[in-house]
Amino acid sequence: MQGSYAHRLPASRTRRRSPRAQVISLLGPFTAAGGVIWAVIQPYRLTLLHPHGQGFWWLVVEPPLLVVLAGIVFTVVVARPLLADLEAHDASTG
Repeated sequence: MQGSYAHRLPASRTRRRSPRAQVISLLGPFTAAGGVIWAVIQPYRLTLLHPHGQGFWWLVVEPPLLVVLAGIVFTVVVARPLLADLEAHDASTG
């Protein structure tokens, strides 16, 4: 009976990302986290918590929520294609 379940991963799966790619992949999540922290530290900026007399746009366009949205949009729209291009460039050069 063999008790070893560990296997070696192929070299392509163990390759580390470059520092530039790591920074790009973390920009969006850090920005969104900053918006959440801002909303926790200054809850009075979120008029959703007390919407008395406020219109729709006043409730939707709130700075902490916009920062969270910017982080999500950056991650999905900018960072993913950029990382794919960086990986393709790294694969072709070396």
